[in-house]
Amino acid sequence: MHAVQVKAFGGPEVLGVVEVGEPVPGDGEVVVEVAYVDTIFVETQIRRGLARAYFPVVPPYVPGGGVSGTVAAVGAGVDAGWVGRRVVCLVDGSYAERVIAPVGGLVPVPDGLDLRTAAAPAHDGVTAAGLLERTAVSPCDRVLVLGASGGMGTLLVQAARTRGATVVVAAREAEKLALVADLGAHATVDVSAPGWVERAREVPGGGAEVVLDGVGGELGAAALPLTVGLGRFSRTGRRRGASRPWTRRWSIASATPSSVSPTSGSARPTCAG
Repeated sequence: MHAVQVKAFGGPEVLGVVEVGEPVPGDGEVVVEVAYVDTIFVETQIRRGLARAYFPVVPPYVPGGGVSGTVAAVGAGVDAGWVGRRVVCLVDGSYAERVIAPVGGLVPVPDGLDLRTAAAPAHDGVTAAGLLERTAVSPCDRVLVLGASGGMGTLLVQAARTRGATVVVAAREAEKLALVADLGAHATVDVSAPGWVERAREVPGGGAEVVLDGVGGELGAAALPLTVGLGRFSRTGRRRGASRPWTRRWSIASATPSSVSPTSGSARPTCAG
């Protein structure tokens, strides 16, 4: 069986195709014939050796974590009815023709959804869903999404809209602003324009109950005071140059009276019903 292996820390040139043994499912496991792999930016950082404090992998290793495909075989204790079913799952080392996955982690792919599309939210979709649950986004909320043109940001915009929230996006470049507007953002703010912070405060009517920061660094720090009253501020990811203390302190953090002071913005909107 073929797999792609990281032979040493570095750029794409350290990736190479190797022959590995066929996966054999154990108790409660299945073999998935891989159709598509969900690749995210952090995997390139891991490959370059820039994230060893968080991902202690050592070359050689097979990268990747999310796949879509078809169940090819099952191990002991697994219903044989899984064989032939299309699924999405998270695994260790997804850059391979076939992978092992726990049956409890399989998500069936609905009829009518192609496997390429199904694989795309394997990582970011889980994170986005967790963020919206943790921050309890509701129709009462004004939500500011910072850095919304990336994989997870585009999902957050759409999912927050689905929850009925008022969504304002802060990003840069006309193409990216147009993209998030097409995805359902009620308004956009260009962070490269002077006075963007005040603009981001004014557009939703005095700040936001929920700020979802996917950028960090100076932009993330500037967005924190836009959280209204006892709102919720979440921080995910880390852009190049962002400070590590900021990233660690605000990773999926819920605001409290001691961590976020009331701003001069308007109060939380009254929610009907």
